[in-house]
Amino acid sequence: MEYVKLGNTGLDVSKICLGCMSFGDPKKWIHSWVLDEAASRKIIKKALDLGINFFDTANVYGIGSSEEILGKALKDYAVREEIVIATKVSGKMHDGPNGSGLSRKSILHEVEQSLQRLQTDYIDLLYIHRWDYQTPIEETMRVLNDLVRSGKVHYIGASSMYAWQFQKAQYVAEKNGWTKFSVMQGHYNLLYREEEREMNPLCLDMGVALVPYSPLAAGRLTRDWDSESKRAQEDQVAKQKYDTTEAQDKLIVQRVAEIAEKHHATRSQIAVAWLWQKGVTAPIVGITKEKYLDDFIGALDITLSKEDMTLLEEFYLPHSIIGHQ
Repeated sequence: MEYVKLGNTGLDVSKICLGCMSFGDPKKWIHSWVLDEAASRKIIKKALDLGINFFDTANVYGIGSSEEILGKALKDYAVREEIVIATKVSGKMHDGPNGSGLSRKSILHEVEQSLQRLQTDYIDLLYIHRWDYQTPIEETMRVLNDLVRSGKVHYIGASSMYAWQFQKAQYVAEKNGWTKFSVMQGHYNLLYREEEREMNPLCLDMGVALVPYSPLAAGRLTRDWDSESKRAQEDQVAKQKYDTTEAQDKLIVQRVAEIAEKHHATRSQIAVAWLWQKGVTAPIVGITKEKYLDDFIGALDITLSKEDMTLLEEFYLPHSIIGHQ
């Protein structure tokens, strides 16, 4: 495993981040393909054995069950000081008032709940999962700063928003002497590159780490377009993201296959190697089988040429914005 600094922080993270959205109880959430605790623990243990120290979850994943599974497994298998746990806040956790959002009340309550589920005294990295249009950003940035000052959170990040929103949040924090975001978790892969227009250049200029989700476009970059998997059949969110651009995306997937054959590599290795060469710190890989982790480790040995990069990017056409609220 290789380790890098997380943006302009002093924190060392593995170049691969294990996403934990696939862990949980399918009865509690929208995804029917998630793994139960026994299967999830095997993947977490395998990741640790390979040197992965960066784990990404969210309070809303399985309505807390992902955090519970991750917390138990890390307590059993890992040394807490060596592990970097990232979780998120803002999604709907219960019906009624204050069940979601980024108010002071919601954030403080949800962080305490996450700490309990994760069985830890602190969260290494806390993201705001989405922008809250109903809460002043000043209120949100103030409470995030308070959490950092208290030691319950060490670093903060943001996920899937417009560049103007991210810049506004950073300005509010800087103006008031509060903690600024160190990480941006955006939607970014070979099939969806809209982050290249504003957000990625902004973050790279500011020294903010890029830790994108969906690096394999929900598996579409790893297999022939007409092949099927349980997730491909049942993941309605992924279908909303990618099915409307099928014609152009097919060409990109075929090009990934060609470059993979040239390098005697897998398609997922090419997709991840491309992200690293675009300035990404650590793509978040979500898996449902242990063997895929070995696949990602192999990507560390791949260097794409300028010609490879050009061929991989040649067929991309602008997409509608996906992921922002």
